[in-house]
Amino acid sequence: MKVFGIAGSSGSGKTTLLDQLIPRFVADGLRVAGIKHTHHGFDPDTPGKDSWRMRQGGCENVVLVGARHLTLMRHYPEDKPSPEIGEALAVLPRDTDLVMVEGYKWSDFPKLEIYRPAHGKPPLWTEVPCIVAVATDAVDEVAANTALPVIDLADVDAIYGWIRDYLASA
Repeated sequence: MKVFGIAGSSGSGKTTLLDQLIPRFVADGLRVAGIKHTHHGFDPDTPGKDSWRMRQGGCENVVLVGARHLTLMRHYPEDKPSPEIGEALAVLPRDTDLVMVEGYKWSDFPKLEIYRPAHGKPPLWTEVPCIVAVATDAVDEVAANTALPVIDLADVDAIYGWIRDYLASA
């Protein structure tokens, strides 16, 4: 199972890029999984529903199964830190070929940074480990400031090809 991430500041276009990349990898015949890490709290369950009541009763894990979906809801106590990437990877099927990750920027797996200088935020590649390339809307400016490969953010095919080749050589 190969893991590759998309990193960048809020509003840089991480989800939009993933929306365009994932179907390309699927078309290549890969079994792709996605992991989205958020620092914002969320609860996918609905108060009052059976699965919610199971969790309220003390179940740490509840599996909700429908005609075409299976969802694992694992509850972590408030005094426990957010699950690490390894815990998320562990619940994926073993025959997954590629996991595309949004978030977990400090974790140890390769990432492409989306960087837009006009947003006024500093680049991540100077501090965040494992950034292996940068996609940007200011190619010449960014290329002058890093030795990392720099790809035009508007050229999704080039980004896809670069990631595909990187994963093939890894």
